[in-house]
Amino acid sequence: MGESVGTLLELDVTGIAHGGISVARHDGRVVFVSDAIPGEKVVARVTEDRKKSFWRADTVEVLEPSEHRVAHVWPEAALERDPAERPGGAEFGHIALAHQRTLKRDVLLDSFARFAHTDLVETLGHDVIVEAAPGDDEANGLGWRTRVRLHVDEDGTAGPFAARSHTVVPVTGLPLATAVVEQGAPLGRGGLPGASVVDVLAPAGAEGARLVIDEQRPTVVTETVGDRSFAVDDNGFWQVHRAAPAVLTAAVQDLVDRERLDAEGQHLDLYGGVGLLAAALGDLIGPKARVTSVESAPRATEHAQANLAEWLGARAETGRVDRWLARTVASLTAAERTRFRTGTIVLDPPRSGAGRETVVQIAALQPAQVVYVACDPVALARDVATFADLGYRLEALRAVDLFPHTHHMEAVARLVPVA
Repeated sequence: MGESVGTLLELDVTGIAHGGISVARHDGRVVFVSDAIPGEKVVARVTEDRKKSFWRADTVEVLEPSEHRVAHVWPEAALERDPAERPGGAEFGHIALAHQRTLKRDVLLDSFARFAHTDLVETLGHDVIVEAAPGDDEANGLGWRTRVRLHVDEDGTAGPFAARSHTVVPVTGLPLATAVVEQGAPLGRGGLPGASVVDVLAPAGAEGARLVIDEQRPTVVTETVGDRSFAVDDNGFWQVHRAAPAVLTAAVQDLVDRERLDAEGQHLDLYGGVGLLAAALGDLIGPKARVTSVESAPRATEHAQANLAEWLGARAETGRVDRWLARTVASLTAAERTRFRTGTIVLDPPRSGAGRETVVQIAALQPAQVVYVACDPVALARDVATFADLGYRLEALRAVDLFPHTHHMEAVARLVPVA
């Protein structure tokens, strides 16, 4: 732990780091500070001592507040509460909503500078903004989560974990959740004896919330995006923000370069889930689109096959994306190679990114364009750097704040072959 743990430090906060933590220095050492804002002077208690690298600390008092500091949107996460008892999941809740997006922009630019050696503004030829999702400004970034995971302590009390901890924190409300989810969440003490995890969700149009407790048998629910319906398991993956499926559908369609979109090409949706983005691509191409969705979860693949049934050339395959790509690249005929070279590839990998092996296999297919949906700016920047090594350049990017009051965001990028 180190002798410094528990020490109170007076710190000048100078920047923001990936992960939603502010940055300060003490006697030349980097200190990552929670619940602070760049520009503030705070008192923080050291919680972790990495002697040769950095310290972590929790803000306990603000001496000189930022003009962007506001009352925390989740009262139980406010400074007045002991840091060990502050629920995690709203680490930007003390920052004015517009400034949260400024900080996220800063992290995005810094991620590309550090990990892709790219000046994002210079590369794109215009400034980068983090866009608001529809309705979020009017609601002050509240009421957007259609899915919430709560953990259950040994007494049967459900709640979120404390920040960077596995300690369950009892709370009386969930301000980031939709009203239906918040009302249906079992937040009373001792209400779930013997359980360990409960997911609370409200599919589109649901009148009440569903509870999925531990390894409960999945039930198929229906999510609606525009005039299209998607079958998905209640314990399966679906975008959390109420507007995210529609926003990402529109962003992908916007980022696809229509001049590079060949209706005769072979198109891919990698990490495809239940087919949301394959459908977005299929709508652009038309009813004869050849779109293959690749997903490692068998149940999601089954749903994707049904959800994409209107496209005659659509299919969904179960497999790890890297292994599926390796098999596919190794077995292509000359005609298949031609179709992939005129195809578009959409990918929406997990937070860790696609990774070098997968990017190498994608580039080996020589697609006309790649549209990359990312929930982590560092992972995106690393993969963009790998694409650059393999002859693909970043041509366009949009960033959207689909996680208000947290440090997370989504970015959608288009990569094309270097001329």
